[in-house]
Amino acid sequence: MRLSGLLRTKSINADHSLGGPALRPVLGPVDLTLLGIGAIIGAGIFVLTGVAAATQAGPAIILSYLVAGTACAFSALAYAELAASIGGCGSAYGYSYAGLGEIVAWMIGWDLILEYSVATSAVAIGWSAYADNALEAVGLALPLVLQQGPLEGGWINLPAALIVLTLGVLLSIGVRESARVNAVMVLVKLSAIAVFVIVAASHVEPANWSPFMPFGWSGVMGGAALIFFAYIGFDAVSTAAEEARNPQRDLPIGILVSLAVCTVIYILVAGLLTLVVAYPSLNVGSPVADVMLRLGYPWAAGVIAAGAIAGLTTVMLVLYYGLTRVFLAMSRDGLLPPVFARVHPRTATPVRVILISGLLMAAIAGFTPIGQVAELVNIGTLAAFFLVCLGVIWLRYTHPDLPRPFRTPWSPLIPLLGAAACLYLALQLPLITWLRFGLWLLLGLVIYFAYSRRHSALAVAESGA
Repeated sequence: MRLSGLLRTKSINADHSLGGPALRPVLGPVDLTLLGIGAIIGAGIFVLTGVAAATQAGPAIILSYLVAGTACAFSALAYAELAASIGGCGSAYGYSYAGLGEIVAWMIGWDLILEYSVATSAVAIGWSAYADNALEAVGLALPLVLQQGPLEGGWINLPAALIVLTLGVLLSIGVRESARVNAVMVLVKLSAIAVFVIVAASHVEPANWSPFMPFGWSGVMGGAALIFFAYIGFDAVSTAAEEARNPQRDLPIGILVSLAVCTVIYILVAGLLTLVVAYPSLNVGSPVADVMLRLGYPWAAGVIAAGAIAGLTTVMLVLYYGLTRVFLAMSRDGLLPPVFARVHPRTATPVRVILISGLLMAAIAGFTPIGQVAELVNIGTLAAFFLVCLGVIWLRYTHPDLPRPFRTPWSPLIPLLGAAACLYLALQLPLITWLRFGLWLLLGLVIYFAYSRRHSALAVAESGA
């Protein structure tokens, strides 16, 4: 086995579209920013905020969000540089292939497939709980056997499976149409958050911020570790590089602006939550809606519930989109069968990948209790962030003359801080998560050496085939 073969790198901006139809560049900076907001704001703001305030940080949860947002910004800056200079629809997979070598790229691509697919399935199950409640409220409750999978005593979690399949159809129709639906859903959830802010602002009790930091700085940092994952999702914006009209300019805008907007929203909502009620009372499943009910605004609680459903829908849509683009990039490079690399000539979307992955995720969401392995999303995301930060440093050394429309400031300090933050947070995850992640990577290595290593476009070119 030649080590050089494992570490061969792809030419930056190489074209492996197999000569077929290409993805259509139709997304602008507003579309990309809304994709980022769509991916980031979901269960984090409607659930994690209250739990972290009640159990970790108290009113100082706003500092936790600031710390977590800053740590996330280190990785976001690294993503912005590589997205602008390397591009492609493969996100961290493509960046690793250009800078760190084929075996590293395969492992991070395999990791991203796990991250996006498990996250989409897990969010679908959470979405189904809200949908079941909404159907029950209007007298259309589903039988219990259609709300739970076989391992939970039912037949199938029907809403979870159907929402994944519905989003698959939407993504197959076209990226412009998907972006428009995402924009509408983002508007719905931002409107719900605005309703909360307006109502809560008139019920502020400054005494609720005393003490402000009941758990000390350790509580602030514990809260930051817990709510860091509320920010996960902005990396999916980078998978839209090939469909952006001006990726060198617009991708950094989409990544950084969406992260900044979401950080401000998180801090604002967390601050108002802890000012309106005492922080120990926020340890409930839906703290934002619960506060509205306690203040005597049931209509506002209903609006919040609608916003939560819209929020979870956009999270699924963007993560599902990211999964299909990473899968497409790996297929184009020959690491996965080229049958998945075909783009539909009319819709300019990878319909085969979308439908096959959709059926698999719908089956997972409909028949399995995915919550048991949902922490794989966390470790998978941190692994991707870690390698992207290292990739910025390495490419500055190996490709100093590479055009960089956006440059990570204070490099290598910022990327090193990003890598360190990701490693620290990954080490906080339980051992069982690391073991499951290791088994997934081991399976990936088996596939790589059995198929991908011999069929990659670079291997075929080297052999002269």
